[in-house]
Amino acid sequence: MRIDRQRIDETLSTAAERLLAEAGAEGHWHGELSASALSTATAVWALSAVDPRAHAPLVRRGLHWLAEHQNGDGGWGDTTLSRSNISTTMLVWSALEAGGPSAACRRAVAGAEAWIERQAGGLDPAALARAVAGRYGRDRTFSVPILSMCALAGRLGAVPEAFGRIAPLPFELAALPHGWLKALRLPVVSYALPALIALGQLRHHFRPPPNPLTRALRDALRGPALAVLERIQPAAGGFLEAAPLTGFVVMSLAAMGRARHPVARRGAAFLVRGVRGDGSWPIDTNLATWVTTLAVDALSAAGRLGEHLDAARRGRIVEWLLAQQHRAVHPYTHAAAGGWAWTDLPGGVPDADDTAGALIALDRLARTDPHALQAAAAGAGWLAGLQNRDGGIPTFCRGWGTLPFDRSAADLTAHALAALAAWDERLPPPAAGRARRAAGKTLRFLRRAQRDDGAWVPLWFGNEHAPGQANPTYGTARVVAALRTPAVGGRPGVAGMIARAAGWLAAAQGPDGGWGGAPGVTPSIEETALAVGALAGTAGADDAVARGVRWLIDRTDAGREMPPAPIGFYFAKLWYFERLYPLLFTVWALGRVRAGST
Repeated sequence: MRIDRQRIDETLSTAAERLLAEAGAEGHWHGELSASALSTATAVWALSAVDPRAHAPLVRRGLHWLAEHQNGDGGWGDTTLSRSNISTTMLVWSALEAGGPSAACRRAVAGAEAWIERQAGGLDPAALARAVAGRYGRDRTFSVPILSMCALAGRLGAVPEAFGRIAPLPFELAALPHGWLKALRLPVVSYALPALIALGQLRHHFRPPPNPLTRALRDALRGPALAVLERIQPAAGGFLEAAPLTGFVVMSLAAMGRARHPVARRGAAFLVRGVRGDGSWPIDTNLATWVTTLAVDALSAAGRLGEHLDAARRGRIVEWLLAQQHRAVHPYTHAAAGGWAWTDLPGGVPDADDTAGALIALDRLARTDPHALQAAAAGAGWLAGLQNRDGGIPTFCRGWGTLPFDRSAADLTAHALAALAAWDERLPPPAAGRARRAAGKTLRFLRRAQRDDGAWVPLWFGNEHAPGQANPTYGTARVVAALRTPAVGGRPGVAGMIARAAGWLAAAQGPDGGWGGAPGVTPSIEETALAVGALAGTAGADDAVARGVRWLIDRTDAGREMPPAPIGFYFAKLWYFERLYPLLFTVWALGRVRAGST
């Protein structure tokens, strides 16, 4: 199939203009995350627990939004485009208790109970606890918060007996030196320390251990653990800039009679500031750093960044990106200096994907800038220091444990490899040597992580309709794109990995020319664009690319319509969509096609 260059140019021009118009007055991008029923439910319950009278208007608006966005089957999904799931539905069902006997709440409760009964096999506390535990397995990062809120709302029976169904969390360990936590292999992810402290204390408050010595020890360590919680709370009050995590902390403190504690007050203030005009809350405040680096990559894809961003605009973005680099050890993940978080707000935590994205953006924008080079040396060192023994790159912390978000991931590893390779020849000798050694290990990891069919599975993106809710289309496309960068593509063994992955991507294409998260899954703009961009210029993929381009042009009305899909995957099986993703990925894909190569 022939590629219509004129249609590509017209669509790319329209989409790129729209993307440029989305930049804020400061020159970078903010994006817009989807409203979240889960976030709204936790925020509503937390605010009603802290001060039901003062927060009554926000609580009413939030409950109204929840009732208005109940799915037809009676449940709720994480976004307005998501199918119902047990976690969100149970949290909303619990939050509706704050609405009293209103008719809308009664109707919503009836629908929720019917859905939960079908999914969990009953509404008795044992069935509910099994349903939540079955969703998360041994990872208690989210199962304990969900069940705790249900217990506070009376959904698990009378308090305090209800807390007997909830696994205890060792909050007292927060008072230990941070280095000990890694060795103890806690059943929560590395950045969930606020939940460990607050929810662990909540459970202890209602169901203290029967052993008097253990009880006395934990009682004695409540104060020191709360002091840690106060110390690690960001200045704006929001842990990870996330309404759910902050809400769980706030409601836990309020339920223990600590609604006036500084952490609870600051957390409640964060929630009040975060509510949207329609009464909902998003899953996180914004992904400003992430979408800005994606925008730079997208506008660079056709090799004409200067035509889109003049020197002044490029300079503002560089200045902003440099200001977002973390220059001190992070207070509670203890991540070293040198990384970037997903947001420019104080609740962000340095992570691998955003650090790699920032390094690549700086390479595109300021290759010879001495300040960018200095930042790149620190960032490359940060990524190399994050590398696990298996050669892969985890999200936040090296070697913390075996839970999903602390393990090496193919998409993160490939992104880090591309970032390290981009700056390799310009780094000062010690940093360059470390980056090269790390890059070699990442390639070995990617060879082992590639499936027999040629695909890679990502960590931070998924698809609710794909087997296992995974998204091999996203993972494979992102790894292929990284491997095809000039600084990586010529390395031994890379061509073979690319060929196998390209074969998988071509075979996964739908009959209409689009891609979903896996073969046979309904296509989306995001997934189709990523596959098209990865295959552009790959030998033997011309027909697949042409069919994908036609699908993209038709589906986006030549760049004028960009409906998002919930493929974003937050921690603990929590979905979101970002309004800019389809626009960002379409500009990137068509730019790569237009360039005819990488």
